[in-house]
Amino acid sequence: MTNLDFDRRFDARPGVAEQVSPLIRRVLCGNASPFTFTGTSSFIVGHGEVAIIDPGPLDESHLAALLHAVRGESVSHILVTHSHADHSPLAARLRQATGAKTVGYGQVAADHGSAVRLDAGVDHLFNPDLRMGHGDVLTGKGWTLEAVFTPGHMSNHLCFALAAEKTLFAGDHVMAWATSVIAPPDGNMAHYMASLRLLLERDDELYLPAHGPGRHDPKPLVRGYIAHRRMREAAILARIRGGENTIAGLVAAIYADLDRKLHGAAALSTRAHLDHLIEQGLVRRQAEHYEAVDRG
Repeated sequence: MTNLDFDRRFDARPGVAEQVSPLIRRVLCGNASPFTFTGTSSFIVGHGEVAIIDPGPLDESHLAALLHAVRGESVSHILVTHSHADHSPLAARLRQATGAKTVGYGQVAADHGSAVRLDAGVDHLFNPDLRMGHGDVLTGKGWTLEAVFTPGHMSNHLCFALAAEKTLFAGDHVMAWATSVIAPPDGNMAHYMASLRLLLERDDELYLPAHGPGRHDPKPLVRGYIAHRRMREAAILARIRGGENTIAGLVAAIYADLDRKLHGAAALSTRAHLDHLIEQGLVRRQAEHYEAVDRG
């Protein structure tokens, strides 16, 4: 199966700690939007001495809900999949309240992310206490998390694997409810495609993304993502060869059925595809216009 099969059935309620599995609880933040779906999911891993993954945006009610969910327990680590503003800003407040160490890949470059004008602006203040790279592990009482470096959606994007339950906390890399926006200059389509292929080599049985429902048997979804991006790139190249040479024109033609409120996101992903086509030598940029490269 390579077709994308989205699942928008998600009835989690903001502020309520939900037991997802023996080791995992989920607390949904009430920051619903066209880009965050019903909001950002924070995950609590373990019992007694726990880790929290993706604390979310600066939201006092969500902070209170997380602290209530772990009352009587200690929080040793706060892990962040990436530093978009709907994922990382609350880490500092949660660190102050619990004494936990923040964990992530690292800061994003100061000049990156300037083109992102969606809900998910870049949190340039996020600077983790502990930095994890691909394959690094973090161990707590009764749990071990492995970092899986998955750049593309953002240059500092990490997924975290809980081997004990064959579960991958997928951040925004792969979601079950919609595709992930790749927004240059920090977002990179070539890196994103490579990160998707990396997941196909793994044996995770459940993905828990930061937005929307989880996905069991996730590899068909990953293959669908790859096929979708390849088809989108082929459509862009065909339009350019047909004479369309601007991002605005490409978005209007290819995303004609998309809500116009989302055309900004579509333009960012189109730019990412164009950058990838340029890297492959299939397209060249002339000022603000694009043209196909004749390789005949």
